[in-house]
Amino acid sequence: MRSFNGKALLGIGALFLVGSSCGNGSTDIKKPDPNSGVPLENVGLSESSLDRSADPCVDFYKYACGGWLKNTQIPGDQSRWGRFSEIQKRNETELKRMLDEAAKTDNKAGKYYASCMDEAAIEKTGEAAVKPYLMSASSLASKADLVKIMANLHGYGFDIVFGMEVESDFKDPNLNITYVGQGGLGLPDRDYYTSDKDRMKKVRVEYVAHVQRMFQLIGVAEADAKIAAANVVKVETAIAKLHKTRVELHNIKGLYNPVDRAKLAAMSKSFDWNAYFKGMHADHVKQLSLSTPKLVEGLDGLIAGHELVAWKAYMQWRVLDSAGMSLPKKFVDEKFKMLQALTGQKEMKPRWKRCIAATTGAVRDEVAKLFVKTMFPGESKKAAEGLVHAISNAFAANVSGYDWMEDKTKAKALEKRKMMAYLIGYPNKWRDYNFAIDPGNYIENMMKARKASHTFELNKAGKVMDREEWGMSASTVNAYYHPLKNHMVYPAAILQPPFYSVKAGVAVNLGSMGMIVGHELTHGFDDQGSQFSASGKLENWWQKSDAKKFNAKKQCVIDQYNNYEILPGLKVNGKLTLGENIADLGGVKLALQAYRKLRAGQKPVVAGGFTEDQQFFLSVGQAWCYKGRDKRTRMLQKTDPHSPPNFRVNGSLQSIPDFAKAFSCKKATPMNPAKRCTVW
Repeated sequence: MRSFNGKALLGIGALFLVGSSCGNGSTDIKKPDPNSGVPLENVGLSESSLDRSADPCVDFYKYACGGWLKNTQIPGDQSRWGRFSEIQKRNETELKRMLDEAAKTDNKAGKYYASCMDEAAIEKTGEAAVKPYLMSASSLASKADLVKIMANLHGYGFDIVFGMEVESDFKDPNLNITYVGQGGLGLPDRDYYTSDKDRMKKVRVEYVAHVQRMFQLIGVAEADAKIAAANVVKVETAIAKLHKTRVELHNIKGLYNPVDRAKLAAMSKSFDWNAYFKGMHADHVKQLSLSTPKLVEGLDGLIAGHELVAWKAYMQWRVLDSAGMSLPKKFVDEKFKMLQALTGQKEMKPRWKRCIAATTGAVRDEVAKLFVKTMFPGESKKAAEGLVHAISNAFAANVSGYDWMEDKTKAKALEKRKMMAYLIGYPNKWRDYNFAIDPGNYIENMMKARKASHTFELNKAGKVMDREEWGMSASTVNAYYHPLKNHMVYPAAILQPPFYSVKAGVAVNLGSMGMIVGHELTHGFDDQGSQFSASGKLENWWQKSDAKKFNAKKQCVIDQYNNYEILPGLKVNGKLTLGENIADLGGVKLALQAYRKLRAGQKPVVAGGFTEDQQFFLSVGQAWCYKGRDKRTRMLQKTDPHSPPNFRVNGSLQSIPDFAKAFSCKKATPMNPAKRCTVW
């Protein structure tokens, strides 16, 4: 799940367990009899995923997922695998069938997919398909040319020095303005360039060699390619030093630094911003905000600090790096070597999977139309709406009873909850893609799609915000909350087993999908979302005393997750993951209350020996069964705002006394700690 931070999506951390305590954590109660009641599968749970020999009061994640962990291998073409991945696998299989059929017609998604799948045409065209963009980058004859060339390449989606996106103004959310953000790096994060750790040094050595080999593949002599690679890393390192850290980017107020064009020009005098916007066909862009002012202020030194030959190599590399996976096989294979070094992935994904992802990125709503027609029955949307309203009502009931909030703050929180919008399944209005598809030229189709996306994005600048605009495809297994629009989005693709099924029990649906709904709603009140009002405006709606208490609650969560060890010597970053952890804590609590209200007065159902409360918590656990490769795990610890799934489960359930009661956990056992962190 995601909260607002640019356009970052779901990342799931990797699985490594906290050192367990000694002894049995639970009281001497009778273990659930798997033959008591209906089979677990009847209510939507998996018996084979359990490890009944584990102690749920010591490590509940292992209890819920131990069987799955034992019997599941990460596929060779993946660097991580979990329940989200299982849904995605099913969806990809269906999408392949749909796109194969659509390719036989005039359907735009089908035609784009077919051009991506046409490896013979791609091999025949070779790197000539990307030559115009490489030539643009290499035509740099003076420092003044940087602006013109960067504007041209930005127009095709190439990530050079900085990036732009159009979003609601933090102070006037009904109006869209342009945000200038940090970018321009080939490695995942600034720390990969600045850290002195041996692992990072090793990655940098591998990266330099990779850049050199990619230059050689386009015909650059070995000696010249070596020089070019060194220049690329030199420029990227200088850019990285102007970036904020991931934790700094989590400071929402620090992302809002409004400027007009005159102030922008004064901040970096050697960069002709007027010429840049004219070259981007975006002269209408007048009001902007800088997420990283230091980067814009550093442009003068950045431009002056590197020779033309270095800038030329860097610009060419950004084109080559971005387009590499769309070029002939020799480029794809070389790109995959670098991916292996970063994530530990064993095998390349088959081409059809890569082409589904590429087609979704290019013509998102065309793919979504195909998906929802087959994969999203009407009853799913109606049931999901029922879950959302049940959990929203649970939140309102909780706020009314909080003794740590003053009435004025409660009123503001309830107002925000009331004004939240819920976008479920798919958009009410589909986007048009007004460019033609050339069946025999995949790179050209990709560039047309990028250009259209760039134009669509910048055309929103200065206009009224569209609250119903979606930020992801209905075919994406994900969900998110957007504080500027104060809305939650639940794509059709996630409303499937194991997260949701019309055949599953209420306790199971609420433990999985209900927790996700509660998670996204809580994002409206996490460390970032709590800084936006009901209208989406960045403003303080807290009373002083409440804000102080809220900050203490946040620190408790930071401290709790800082103690979780992912790998030996590698711990969760409690500050980076704070928002997602708060959302997990709130999500489970709200889902539990909603489930109990929905089941009030009904005859309890025992399944596999488990009570309905136990089924609820098992559903929370089994929704997050997960494995990840060590290299991927280390990368996510640096870049992902989510905690690893085992800590998302155990961390959130440790905060709920009802869990300890359901499994009869003794006091001071890992899952029934003396100190609990609660926020919402």
